[in-house]
Amino acid sequence: MKKLLQNRTVKFKIMVYNICIICVIGIIFSVTSYVTANKKAVQLAQNSVEYHVESISRYYQEVYEQMVNLVLNCAEREMFDLSSLGQLDTVEEKRRGLDYAKLAANFCTVTGYGDYITRLSIFDDNDVHISAGTALSSVDDGRRIQNAPWFDRELKKDMYDYRLDLVNSPFYKEVGMTIPIICKNSGYKDSDCSALFLSPRLYLDRLKEDDNGNTMLVTTYRGERIATLRESENQKEESDRLIDSILRREEGRGTWRYQINGEPHLVSYNKESQSGALVIEIMDMANLKNDSLMLMQTVGLIFISCVLLGISMSFLFTNAVRKPIDRLVNHVGRIAKGDFSQEESLESQDEIGLIGKAVNSMSSQIEQLMDKRLEDEKEKSSLEIRMLQAQINPHFLYNTLDSIKWIAVIQKNSGIVKAVTALSKLLKNMAKGVDERVTLREELDFVRDYVTIEKLKYVEMFDLEVDIGEEMLYDARIVKLTLQPLVENAIFSGIEPGGKNGTIRIRAYEKDKCLCVDVRDDGIGIPEEKIPELLNHSEKLKGDQMSSIGMPNVDRRLKLIYGEEYGLSVESQVGEYTQITVRIPLEY
Repeated sequence: MKKLLQNRTVKFKIMVYNICIICVIGIIFSVTSYVTANKKAVQLAQNSVEYHVESISRYYQEVYEQMVNLVLNCAEREMFDLSSLGQLDTVEEKRRGLDYAKLAANFCTVTGYGDYITRLSIFDDNDVHISAGTALSSVDDGRRIQNAPWFDRELKKDMYDYRLDLVNSPFYKEVGMTIPIICKNSGYKDSDCSALFLSPRLYLDRLKEDDNGNTMLVTTYRGERIATLRESENQKEESDRLIDSILRREEGRGTWRYQINGEPHLVSYNKESQSGALVIEIMDMANLKNDSLMLMQTVGLIFISCVLLGISMSFLFTNAVRKPIDRLVNHVGRIAKGDFSQEESLESQDEIGLIGKAVNSMSSQIEQLMDKRLEDEKEKSSLEIRMLQAQINPHFLYNTLDSIKWIAVIQKNSGIVKAVTALSKLLKNMAKGVDERVTLREELDFVRDYVTIEKLKYVEMFDLEVDIGEEMLYDARIVKLTLQPLVENAIFSGIEPGGKNGTIRIRAYEKDKCLCVDVRDDGIGIPEEKIPELLNHSEKLKGDQMSSIGMPNVDRRLKLIYGEEYGLSVESQVGEYTQITVRIPLEY
């Protein structure tokens, strides 16, 4: 990533960062949305399956209750008197038998499930019976029912907690399974019974009516299948284990995930407490894959839309940022080429605008510094010209002074010899230029030659003392003609006006990696308010001074060469002393 962004524009970097952020947010949002929606889809499927099972179970319970009530009505009401039918030999007995049969048929019809009632029979042990239903009737139906192996078991069941069983049909030419509900009649002979046989087709038709594409199983409390829907042959073995597992459960209902043939399925069941009927729905979780795929496609589409929208917004944003940056870069380029004009359009209240303000300020300061530099160079050149103008042709002076010296030697005048020798050395040093850097030793020799001449003029009115802190400082470099104007100022402005003998002390030392030289006199001193005038450039020099440099020019020259933080500083006390300190970088 770092290599990718190297040497790239800010626009490209911002777009990459924005796209990365948008992608990360989009991925997090998409994954979270997918997981959440997928969980909700599974939960919704589970709720749907549970509701479907409960709805079917409720229907079967309603049918069960009506069938039990129908049998109880036939058994407890004294409306079917089988003893009054005899052997159906008389017309009256036959008519009464037909009336009973119609009444039984009406009972079946009223329930609304008449098409599923295989047989409703009221019979005794004398082969007298009344029947109605969809199965063909036979004279020996009563005997067939009583002789069935399951008859006694069904007869002993509690009608208010009647558990349904699936049995073979006992009727003539009726092949298949049926669900019996049998009860002893009250008020008649002990052998009279009422029996209802319900077709398992009722359960299957209900499953088909509410078919939702899942596997459905309806069993008795013993696990016998009453009806199934979409149960494949290779699934039966697993279904048997599932049914057995549910029957062992104490809970009347439940939903959980179950592996069938290695595939995940969602199983929901409901056990009726009275009838014992068990309704099971098995949903293949693979059916949710289509929904998951559609959900994934939707989330993916949303993610792509967000990324495209983010890229568009990022492009607009980077353009909005890039324009002021481009203007800023162009302006800096113009500054690099020497155009220091300011551009107000760069300035605003945002971060880039603040940078623009800083660049404009920098441009203005650079322009001011360059103008100042030009002025300084002009001033320096002017100063050098003035120094050159102040110089006398050295060769002419050397020859003249040499002639005077030998005349004085011949006349044995040592004072003139000493003065001429000192003046000759001074002129030689001045002829080399004023900006040459010499050692402190050479500069002090120059000062001593100058003092020698001045002592002749003032008849030993002052003394010169030199104190160098360390021997190595003699080799430190200093601009020539730096100390002479300071000594000259000490003579003319400090000692001479006092009218008495004085002392000029020169002290050199190192401080903070700088060379410091103090020139101190014990003359009349300077009032505090006049100290700034000493270094004022407008100072008028006296005509009898040796050079035309002066203290202001010395200070200015040092600042031009070394920088504004260097130069001269003045300290004085009226009647006591005046001290001028030179501070320059320590160089060897």
